[in-house]
Amino acid sequence: MAKTKEIQQRIKSVKNTKKITKAMEMVAAAKMRKSIEAVLKTRSYANLSWMTILNIANSTNNLYVKHPLLTYKKEIKKVCIILITANRGLCGSLNTSIVNKAIQSIKGEVSTDFILLGKRGSSVHKRGHNIIAEFEKNDALTQVVEVRPLAKMIVDDYLADKYDKVMVAYTDFVNAVTQKPRIKQIIPVDITKEDGYLGVVGEDTRLKTDKEYIHGKEEKYLEVKNKYAVGKFDYIFEPGPEEVLNEMIPRLIEAQLFQALLESNASEHSARMNAMRNATSAASDIIDELTLFYNKARQASITSEIAEISAGANALK
Repeated sequence: MAKTKEIQQRIKSVKNTKKITKAMEMVAAAKMRKSIEAVLKTRSYANLSWMTILNIANSTNNLYVKHPLLTYKKEIKKVCIILITANRGLCGSLNTSIVNKAIQSIKGEVSTDFILLGKRGSSVHKRGHNIIAEFEKNDALTQVVEVRPLAKMIVDDYLADKYDKVMVAYTDFVNAVTQKPRIKQIIPVDITKEDGYLGVVGEDTRLKTDKEYIHGKEEKYLEVKNKYAVGKFDYIFEPGPEEVLNEMIPRLIEAQLFQALLESNASEHSARMNAMRNATSAASDIIDELTLFYNKARQASITSEIAEISAGANALK
């Protein structure tokens, strides 16, 4: 009897855990829907704003070389990485993947500082890396002004020659079951790099790695590729090119950080929903297995009792 009671207690415990994981899955699913809606609304603006600034920079020729936020420094001595993670766990390998991706991007003797958005990124300190600032990360972003203090900080630090390059590490939302860690350079804006899709969120991951995400059609692949291609355009600047770039580039950086946060939030809630769904499914399997063990143990106990009664009856005869 002791064994069957233990199995019953364990079944009850797993059922309670299943209720919790099911509730967390439903909450994550609701947050995921809102996050995906937000990220899809702003993705086109973020991508096209990046292409616009690249086209402007490309058309200004000499100004491109002179503008401090567009000039790529020849020698990279110190880098800043903005690391975007979740505030909580229970979302699979999401946090571990982006932290590992950020650390792997650190090259050789280059000194690197981290700015954290999300509490789970603090693990980089345990690996011997310096954290210079932490910003609060909200699960539901509504306005781009929420990232303005961070954008101003990194722009000021770059202009003060504190850093030679600023990167952002975030998780790119591909779909509800696929989220990919990504490192993207946001300062300086460099159009000379081979990555022609630098700054293009969402579409970039699918174009450069897995064409099958666009249904495996080469025509669709080329259509999206050409959509974000940098071209040559003639612009009329008022009051002047330098004033326009001085105003636009900081806004661009804010838009890119805002979009990276939206992508990370959508990825986090999707990963958590999937993790809780898998946990709920695993709990159901464990309950079925324990129920089978319980029935076998109970049947064995009943059989043993019947055998004892039969043996006693035979002894009385």
